[in-house]
Amino acid sequence: MNPDIARLERRARDLLPPAVYDYYAGGSGRERTLRANERSWRRNWLAPRVLRDVRSVDTTTGLLGARLRTPVAVAPTAYQRLAHPDGELATAAGAARAGALFVLSTRSTRRLEDVAVQVARAGGTWWLQVYVMRNRALTIDLVRRAAAAGAQALVLTADTPVVGRKRREAGEQAFTEADMLVNVGPVQDPADLDQSAGVTFADIAWLAEISGGLPVVIKGVLRPDDALACAAAGAAAVIVSNHGGRQLDGAMPAASALPGVAAALSTAPGPGPGTGAGTGAGAGSVPVYADGGIRTGEDVLAAIALGAQAVFVGRPVLWALACGGADGVADLLSGLTDALAHAMALAGAPSLPQVAGIIGEPVG
Repeated sequence: MNPDIARLERRARDLLPPAVYDYYAGGSGRERTLRANERSWRRNWLAPRVLRDVRSVDTTTGLLGARLRTPVAVAPTAYQRLAHPDGELATAAGAARAGALFVLSTRSTRRLEDVAVQVARAGGTWWLQVYVMRNRALTIDLVRRAAAAGAQALVLTADTPVVGRKRREAGEQAFTEADMLVNVGPVQDPADLDQSAGVTFADIAWLAEISGGLPVVIKGVLRPDDALACAAAGAAAVIVSNHGGRQLDGAMPAASALPGVAAALSTAPGPGPGTGAGTGAGAGSVPVYADGGIRTGEDVLAAIALGAQAVFVGRPVLWALACGGADGVADLLSGLTDALAHAMALAGAPSLPQVAGIIGEPVG
């Protein structure tokens, strides 16, 4: 059965200070994109196959060289100690326990070395989400520390040249400057921590170089031409994403953008040997992942059928963290994986590669 994420959110809202809940839950502008994200996955009809042997259903997948129990991964989200005292340590532990990839935010409220130890103890896999900051020396130091600590990839968030304006955050600020400095401080000028508005495709190679050759994944891609440009610049994968509706309000939902991006990259040169490009549709090409509004196993199935090799979940993980710490996160991710396996069986797909093509026409 699918986890009851709406119930989790209600419980988390009761537990969290209002400013923290609004910071996590809110979107930019009038929140048009935020509202559309969840609905968009359900606009696609599935076309299940019949008379397939589904006595055993396999949800394992390969993501850039790592073998994982599930294609459901943890998206990078900031300031997790606002949700739970253990913050990112608990989320990383819960993800590893569920066999899921964990992506640590640059705005983590736990030292990345401590998170890395937690992941290693549990036998998990983690990547670092990166902002190229105005003071690039801060980014260089952060990336090199992450590489030394065992991060297996970098995730460059590309859709945040400036921060989207959110009406829910017009009052009390949920986080402090000290929260921002856990992994990137101290600084003389707080503006040094802001994202650079001058980041370009050339920075993909720059990040790979300063990290000693880690794969670089680009998060926030909605256009096929941008996806192809990322691939040409050396990206190991792209994440189709609108930043959870937190950046440009009116940006298209991932479910709408995903088919075009996946089709464009299906024939693009792959990221090279040894990167474990994946096992879904288009395996061997530049992998495509997706996030934004994933709430059920059927949503995951639809995303994979539309061309994603993995999906990332953000806000539901925060609600699970607030309500149950590491156990809550593990239960959420395991529940989504179990629901995916059940949906795969009903769709006649005993493994993720066989999900390709199980999609009908979108609802008008």
